[in-house]
Order: sequence, then structure tokens, then C-alpha cells
Amino acid sequence: MKKYMIHLNSRRCIACHGCEVHCKANKNLPVGPFLCTVSCTPLKKVGGIPKTEITFSACRHCEDPLCVPVCPTDAMLQRRDGIVYIDQEKCIGCMACTSACPWEIPVQNPDTGKAVKCDLCMDRLDAGLKPACVAKCTTHALKLVTLQST
Repeated sequence: MKKYMIHLNSRRCIACHGCEVHCKANKNLPVGPFLCTVSCTPLKKVGGIPKTEITFSACRHCEDPLCVPVCPTDAMLQRRDGIVYIDQEKCIGCMACTSACPWEIPVQNPDTGKAVKCDLCMDRLDAGLKPACVAKCTTHALKLVTLQST
């Protein structure tokens, strides 16, 4: 089975948050919680040189996701290619998925009250395109990686 993930090359990332903006624009989401986040550690000197660490956090699309079985309406689903997504028609916004996720990845859409999370822009993937965050990264710091799982 194919498994996708988004890899950050932290040496290329300038923490512009463009990935977050393009994600929201692609999903037509309101201002509020992000489906992915770019974080910077506080600036510190390492060997006399100012340094910061940049991290990118999004859904990990676990092989055996804890969020899927706890959903009381079966709105949280996993495709054959491993992508974990939410059927917005079935979601009631109970946020049991967030409680079950070790990283508390699903967030509540403030406009609908329903859970939302990164689905790797599966509609774009199905059309042969990259996720919006990867496609629009101006420094090419994000890359969609395809892994083979057993």
C-alpha cells in the first residue's frame, strides 16, 4: 500500500506561513485554527551563531489511526492509500477524534462547528496534483513523499 507524507526541508523554509494560507484557501476555511502549522523555536546562539528550528506539523495519516474508530458517526475514514479524512456530511462536531489523536490534530471549524484536518488535499492528489501547501511553497521546502508500507 502507498503511504503519503509531507516532508519539510527546514534549511529551505523561511517560516513565511504560505503553506498555511494556501491550505486554508484551497479548503475555503475561515480564519482560525490551521490544519497544518509552521513553528519556530526562539532564537538562540549555537557556537556564536543565531539559530532557530523550524517545524511543520500536520496529520500523520497513521497506519492504524486512533481517530477513526472513536467517531460515533463514522465520519472519520481512511482510504486504501492511507489518507485519513473526514466526511463533512456525517460529522457532528463532537471532536472525539481530537481527543483520540495523540497530537490533537483535528480542529473545529469555527464556521460549521465540525471537525477538520489535513487530508493531503486528496482531491488534488486524485487529479494528479500536489497538495496546496506543497505546490505553493515558494522556497520548495515542502515535498510530498510516497512511502511503500507493508
